[in-house]
Amino acid sequence: MLTKRIIPCLDIKDGRTVKGVNFENLRDAGDAVELARLYVEQGADELVFLDITATVEKRKTLASLVKRIAQNINIPFTVGGGISTIEDVRLLLDNGADKVSINSAAVKKPETINLLSQEFGNQCIVVAIDTNWLDNQWFVYINGGRTPTDKLTFEWVKEVESRGAGEILLTSMAHDGTKNGFACELTAQVSNLVQIPVIASGGAGNRAHFAEVFETGKADAALAASVFHFREIPIPDLKKHLQDKGITMRL
Repeated sequence: MLTKRIIPCLDIKDGRTVKGVNFENLRDAGDAVELARLYVEQGADELVFLDITATVEKRKTLASLVKRIAQNINIPFTVGGGISTIEDVRLLLDNGADKVSINSAAVKKPETINLLSQEFGNQCIVVAIDTNWLDNQWFVYINGGRTPTDKLTFEWVKEVESRGAGEILLTSMAHDGTKNGFACELTAQVSNLVQIPVIASGGAGNRAHFAEVFETGKADAALAASVFHFREIPIPDLKKHLQDKGITMRL
């Protein structure tokens, strides 16, 4: 059985780590480099760094911050925010990122996934999908969750896989920051539709939620932010709890 992964997410705005609820009402959660170093010490399997306003503000991800974080960690590191070209990806990989996450650029121009996967290999390309329930269907949203699209989530996940995505980072916007649990039914449906790993995001509030998204949601990895940033769930305790429940973890 493949080892399940625990992934802290550092949402970055103006160089600081922030966290909100349903993508709004952001509050400061600390220094990104210090948090990254802490998570390595605690046994996180990977890190995700998202410059959450890069797309909206038409900026590129802060390569210098990526470099500082990469110099302080020794686990895989995914970077996202405003990435749309081969040059964007090369800059981030050159500064220490292991993978990149694309979202809005992929939705607006799906062939971007093919282009980047062919250039760098699909192991480098994570497609982030922000989704919300509307009119009895799951729809894809872009621009940091601000803009709805007409893309249906279940169709989109199959397309991104066929175009060369190596992983899917799936966020239920309605669950984000609520601490009421992951969208397990949604995650399971997506996991059943694709062969590539699915990272579940949005809603972690306690240790049981992580167990549920691995068991019921069939997720390959679980991503969370505030429960880690504000020391509500220590990663070593979480991993031991999951291991005790028969979920394979790297301890």
